[in-house]
Amino acid sequence: MDQEQEQCQFIGFFGIFKETYKIISTYRQIFTQITLSIILPLSIVFLAHLEISEYLFRKIITNENALDQTPENTKKYHTLSDLISSEWTYFWVFKILYFVFFLILSLISTSAIVYSVACIYTSKHMSFKKVISIVPKVWKRLMITFVWNFIIVFAFNLLALLIFFFWATLVGFTGVGIVILCILGIIYLAAFIYISVVWHLASVISVLEEDYGIRAMLKSKELIKGKTGVSTAIYSFLNLCFIVIQIGFERHVVLGRGSLVIKTIEAIIFFLLLSVLILVSLTAQTVVYFICKSFHHENIDKSLLADHLEVYLGDYLLVKSKDVQLENFDI
Repeated sequence: MDQEQEQCQFIGFFGIFKETYKIISTYRQIFTQITLSIILPLSIVFLAHLEISEYLFRKIITNENALDQTPENTKKYHTLSDLISSEWTYFWVFKILYFVFFLILSLISTSAIVYSVACIYTSKHMSFKKVISIVPKVWKRLMITFVWNFIIVFAFNLLALLIFFFWATLVGFTGVGIVILCILGIIYLAAFIYISVVWHLASVISVLEEDYGIRAMLKSKELIKGKTGVSTAIYSFLNLCFIVIQIGFERHVVLGRGSLVIKTIEAIIFFLLLSVLILVSLTAQTVVYFICKSFHHENIDKSLLADHLEVYLGDYLLVKSKDVQLENFDI
């Protein structure tokens, strides 16, 4: 980011994307290498799982329909029943394996991009080999932060289900009840987006600062104050693009009726679009981190941040949070 640190706080929605584009285009070689080696496989894993899940689920539904039309206590009935049980087992094993691989690749991608952007910010020399070498050390911190986010989201959804249960029991689908349901739905969506925004910023903190896990989540909550609107807008827009790509892939590739050649070409296009979107998203959330720091009138000591990044290479002793943290300055 080539702007003065105190001026970063004034960057808005479009400015963040402009800064993101400038970073990626200026250092296109390293970002291209990261995209092809990590982000593209992540995109393939996500979109391919949609195709495979649909195929497995379609087979299960077909066999269950056949089972409904088969007399009970017959050999064919038992054969179909055993087959369906096996297919459900394969389906859920596949889902679990997919989630594990997707999570690992997501954390690795986040580690690589955040570290790279920080190196650019501190004018620190970096190479693809160096970025890859620090990933195994950084993604473990991100994993702990993800686990805490999972716990928070789980508790949040459990509370939402409890509230919905009381709504259904006490009010239900009456005129007033529907109005209350709409209000609760808006509150739920807003809170869920807020938690997600806090988590994404906490992921950057987990890489660039000493804190991770619940401490990173709490620090992110404080850091995002004053920039909640623009952060939420960035997150919502990028996730809307993600949903559009997912729906487009499902309609044109998974459920499409075109020839194999056409579907292959469309699949490649969606793979590339999703890869670019993930790259932009991860870079943008790192830019948002620096903007939030600037908004709170904190000046980043680039030399100390560079030393902190060197910790992952084993060249320095772990510096304390107060050293990596940004020093306050008066405007």
